[in-house]
Parts: sequence; C-alpha cells; structure tokens
Amino acid sequence: MDAHFQQQSGSSENPDAPAPVQDLEIKDAQVIFDAVWSELEQAYGRSNLSFPRELFWLNGAPGAGKGTNTAFIMQYREYSSPPLVVSDLLQSPEARKRIDAGMLVGDREVIEIILRKLLEPEFKSGAVVDGFPRTQVQVEFLKLFHHKMNELRAEFLHTEHGDKFPKPHFHILVLFVDENESVRRQLKRGQQALLHNAKVLESGEGTLKEVRRTDLEPEAARGRYRIFKERTYEPLQTLREVFHYHLINARGSLEEVQQRIIKELQYQSSLELSENTFDMIARVPLATEIVQHARQDLVRRLDEYSERDPELFVRVVTLIQETFMPVVIRHAMAGQAHVNVESELLEDARALNMFVDVFSERGYHADVDVHNIEVPESFDLQTGKIKTKVKRINRVSIRFHSSGIRRGI
Repeated sequence: MDAHFQQQSGSSENPDAPAPVQDLEIKDAQVIFDAVWSELEQAYGRSNLSFPRELFWLNGAPGAGKGTNTAFIMQYREYSSPPLVVSDLLQSPEARKRIDAGMLVGDREVIEIILRKLLEPEFKSGAVVDGFPRTQVQVEFLKLFHHKMNELRAEFLHTEHGDKFPKPHFHILVLFVDENESVRRQLKRGQQALLHNAKVLESGEGTLKEVRRTDLEPEAARGRYRIFKERTYEPLQTLREVFHYHLINARGSLEEVQQRIIKELQYQSSLELSENTFDMIARVPLATEIVQHARQDLVRRLDEYSERDPELFVRVVTLIQETFMPVVIRHAMAGQAHVNVESELLEDARALNMFVDVFSERGYHADVDVHNIEVPESFDLQTGKIKTKVKRINRVSIRFHSSGIRRGI
C-alpha cells in the first residue's frame, strides 16, 4: 500500500486576508487592549469590570445628524445617562491633563477614557457612544472588547458575580449621506452658527457656538467628508463580519431617518438569540476568531523559521520559486495547479511545514500528498524476480483565486 501523508495550508485561500499594514494595526490594537485591560483589572478588580449590557457605537458622515439622532436613540431606549461624545471626552480632565503636558491623545488614551467612563454605574443599562470607532486600531479594539465581555460572562456565569456580566449587545450604526448632501449640510450648519453667534453678541445673552472652518469653506467641507470615507468608513466595514451592522440612509426628513433607525433595531432584535441559548453555544468559537488566531500563529511561525533555521527556510523558498511558481503561473487562469515532484527536502517535516506556511502567507491553499511507489530497478536472472525500489513522490495541489477574465469566443 502507498504511504499517505496530507498537510494543508490554513485559511489563506481567503482573498480578504489582511494586508501588511492592517496586520500592524491588528497587532497595535492587541497591544493597546492588553495594556489598558491590565490597568483596569489592577484598578477595579476583574470581577468588577461590569460594562453596559447594550452599547450603541454611532458614527456617520459629516452633517449626517449624529447629534440629533443620538438624543432620539436614547429616548427610544429610555436611557437616562448622557451620551458619551468622544470629542467631548477629549476635553475631560484626564485628556486635558495629557494635552496640557504636551502629550498626544491617541488611540490608547481614547480607548482607556471610554472604558473607564463605561464602568460608571449610570451606564449600567446601556450607553450611546458618539464618534467611535474612527480608526482601524479602534475598530480592531471593538472586536477584542466584545470578545472579552463574552469571556467574562462565561467565566462568572454560575458565580455570585454572574448578574454583573450580561450578554453584550453591540449596535453599529453608521448614518450615511453622499458627498454633496454632506457639504450642503455642513455649510448650512456654519451659516446657522454665525447667525446664532451674531445674536448672542448683540444681545449679550446665550452661549457662542463653535464655528469650524469646514462649516464655512466648501473645499474644506469636501475634504472633511473624504477623510471620513477613507479613514473611518472603510475600517467600519469590517465590523459587518462580527456584529449586526446598520448603515442608515440619513437623507430625508428627521422623522424618515428615525423610522429607518427603529426598523433596523427591530429587525436586529428578531435575529438575536436568547441569553440562555447564547450561553449554551458560547463555548463554540466564532469562525472569525479562529481565522484571526490562525493568521497570528502563521506570522509567528514564519518569523520563527527565518530566525531559527534561516538556511533551511531559504532552501524551501528557493524550491517554491524555481520548481512550483512556473507551473502556478502557467495555470493562473485555472486557479489551480498540480505538481508531482521528487524532493529530499520535503522529506524533512520541518521543511514541509515551512513549504505549506509560505504558500498560505502568499494567498494560496496547498495540499501535499506523499506517496511511496515501488519502481522496477533490476531483474534477478537466478530467481526470475524483479527487484524494486521505493520512490517517494510528493503530489502537490495548489489552489488560488483565478482571474475573472473570460476567454474570447
């Protein structure tokens, strides 16, 4: 019988595998989260890290009406606590202390301020966070935070602290208007602010409103919108993979927009499991978690290969470049290639692991079947028997996403 060995690459077949820049941001988010969480555990104690049961993470294009709809969501959910507006939190004593000391308020500081605020008792039933997340690091943090809340629930479920850790409900709401509508609303807001301030200065009563340059200059308003599309809107899209995601058309009357919000939230509630059912299946990991962990493990292994066994690693990469890639390139339209090769290098288990991992990192899915085949070698004249030797054949199947270009007819 043929000896059979099979090894497969991981999830590299996924065309949406993170780009190198995103990998760094994922690592940054993990480092920030671990550091902030460690500080919170020391300050409050793990069993006291009880966060709101329901959290609305509200974002939107400039002029989409976040402030107005924040008040509506709070009224709809009957929250008595004030909204957490990130721009206002950055004026908090904690943030001002850093700013006055000449230090930046970056992702880490924003995340820490938000988490500490959410631990306050007044937010126990729920909270609306306006203006978060806005960066890829903050988006990745949100995934880690949700996972940690589920982890704490599972840990304390049947203990005296169980009631403090409800099943988390995250709502991602993004209010969207197109560029022209956004610019129109920003400029209208600027004109209204100027009129208001003129009346305050004339009467001596009331409070002056902040007037941004982007609310006065069309090009500045367009620039602000484009920054939202490029730096905030795109990272937010990845949250679709983890949470119920609500992209709300914010064009139209206030009543129309609010009805869309209600409809979306009612639809989400119909899709959510009961807490009892959720607890029963919570120990089964999410596919997204497995993929993320697999990617992290892959990066760790490749770095280890290059550091601990560079000579063998170079030989493996050279084999791939010289023997396999020419065949893969010839079969690019098909999206798969099959190569039979004799190679002593692939008899080394560590080299074989390197081989599969390199293909995985570069976006291919590689299967290796090892077959031992008996091959005639000589004929014994005295006995009349054929002498054979065992030949090891590596049958490698490489799959990848093929070109969408169609052949001409």
